[in-house]
Amino acid sequence: MATIVVAADGQWVRDQVRAALSTSDTTLIELSRGQDVRDTVATHEPDLAILDLQIANMGGIAVALDLHLEADAGRLPETPILLLLDREHDRFVAKRADADAVLVKPVDAGTLRRTVKDLLAAAAARAEAADTVEVEVEVEVPEAVEA
Repeated sequence: MATIVVAADGQWVRDQVRAALSTSDTTLIELSRGQDVRDTVATHEPDLAILDLQIANMGGIAVALDLHLEADAGRLPETPILLLLDREHDRFVAKRADADAVLVKPVDAGTLRRTVKDLLAAAAARAEAADTVEVEVEVEVPEAVEA
């Protein structure tokens, strides 16, 4: 089951995401304030954060930077971030926020579902790779004894 945080002050944005991603194996946590994202990530450890570029008091860029800084400091888990942009030109600032993916609104449901599926699969693969530890073992083999 995937847990996804959706932060947008526009109800229509949250409605659009909910309509595209509401399934029995997905839990959506909807927030209307960017400043609530950090505590929500700490509490629920979501698999993905979907952030609208325009959130009234703390926009998606600021929230993304905050999540990255907190994760780098070890205070939050690494959380993939999907930024929802207002226009193509916003891709420049999204790169600065180190978002894992960006989509320009309005987003069709199919594109949103595919992007979320790809982000969740990539995060699962990274987690699996981190859990795998390669151990090199050196074994001394005795020399053959001649008869």
